[in-house]
Amino acid sequence: MTAERCLLLKHGELFLKGANRPAFARRLVRNVRAALPPECGRVRAEARNGFTVLYPERGPEALAAGMRDIAGVSVIDVALRVDKTAEAFGPAALAELRRRFGQRLRDTPRSFAVVVRRRDKTFPLTSAQLAARLGAELQAATGWPVNLGEPEVTVSVEIDRHEAFVSAERLRGLGGLPVGSSGTALVLLSGGFDSPVAAHRAMRRGLRCEFIHFSGAPYTDPSSTYKAYALVRELTRFQPRARLWVAPLGPAQRTLASSADPALRTIAQRRLMVRIGEELAGRVGAEALVMGDSLGQVASQTVSNIASVDEACALPVLRPLLGWDKEEIITEARRIGTAEISALPDEDCCRLLAPPRPAVRSDPRILARAERRAGVDELVGQTLDRLQEHLVSIADRRAGLVPPAAG
Repeated sequence: MTAERCLLLKHGELFLKGANRPAFARRLVRNVRAALPPECGRVRAEARNGFTVLYPERGPEALAAGMRDIAGVSVIDVALRVDKTAEAFGPAALAELRRRFGQRLRDTPRSFAVVVRRRDKTFPLTSAQLAARLGAELQAATGWPVNLGEPEVTVSVEIDRHEAFVSAERLRGLGGLPVGSSGTALVLLSGGFDSPVAAHRAMRRGLRCEFIHFSGAPYTDPSSTYKAYALVRELTRFQPRARLWVAPLGPAQRTLASSADPALRTIAQRRLMVRIGEELAGRVGAEALVMGDSLGQVASQTVSNIASVDEACALPVLRPLLGWDKEEIITEARRIGTAEISALPDEDCCRLLAPPRPAVRSDPRILARAERRAGVDELVGQTLDRLQEHLVSIADRRAGLVPPAAG
């Protein structure tokens, strides 16, 4: 067998799924195929027990970088596939060390350890015997010291049924569950920091996310819509395809503002948003709404006001960031790549007709009376009739595309 460059995608949490594990693994492979970088050419994927092997035609580095954003992948080993013989492991390990650190390994000593996993228990050497043998070979060739406690470099050997994999580079994956394995949710996406991070957390728990953004059109410019599109486009790193609906909320906001106590205006608008979200969710097969609320961060996110919002919606309303503070949210936004977009200025619909002193407590019965005066069912229907739909994919992100129209 000729040595072949590959990636081992370890499934991590999928091991806990028992009899459902194959279905989760199939979902993961579909997500991997949808996110393959075009510069890697043809990529062959092979399923194993507990991991997936990818063989790229070229560009394994680009492939490894892309796979770090796939929910459900906990670890990525950059490896060589070799013959299942003890004699093949030493040359393969040295080749991997030289690829990673350069040809002159003796010039920069690094402590190392060897870890062996025998999935095929019929292999003639035990894991301990093979680790000792390979460790001695590598120490003789490199002069590096062995450190089994805290090594700078770990060389791993996995012996499978028909072949073996040798790796000297391990990357941390996103972890969690494959997108789509937990169902579908509709994210109420603003242009701020919070809701994109909430969407990412939902994706990481296996939810496929669709998005709705509420603009203040026709009373605001389209800047918030362009931001929303850019945020969804950035999130396609983690979910290769999504749909973004833009709801022009301005007329409904005007009508609702004339019917509600100014102090309750923000909560009334949020109830209107979840009503619209619930209707759209029913049309697209979403089973829950996702919001970026953080408890107590603003007046609309107190326990009382959250309860008033939830009372207007029969679907579960998920709030992945409820216990996070703003600094934690912004740090996570920087990590996942949405912070720079969220920081851009825009005309946010939530600032349109915002009261000077919003209420921190609210009564759903009082809000319901204001909604009846405003004709909330008609407002929901009129807003849904004006929805704009945008399809967003990871290809758009790679090409830097913007939405064809915004309003």
